[in-house]
Amino acid sequence: MKYLSITQTAERWGISTRRIQILCGEGRVPGAIRIGSVWGIPENAEKPADARIKSGKYIKKPAENEK
Repeated sequence: MKYLSITQTAERWGISTRRIQILCGEGRVPGAIRIGSVWGIPENAEKPADARIKSGKYIKKPAENEK
């Protein structure tokens, strides 16, 4: 099985490297392994759903001065 670095995975998924570190630490990336002080993420791993957003989509509310 081929593993990708956090930087490679960040480019592929379109999120920050720090967010991927958090997801790996929480055990939300299936198959991710710790190699010393870095994470190895399986090449075929899929981006986990964002649990911070309950509805499944982000809805940006307009600021008061944009109305």
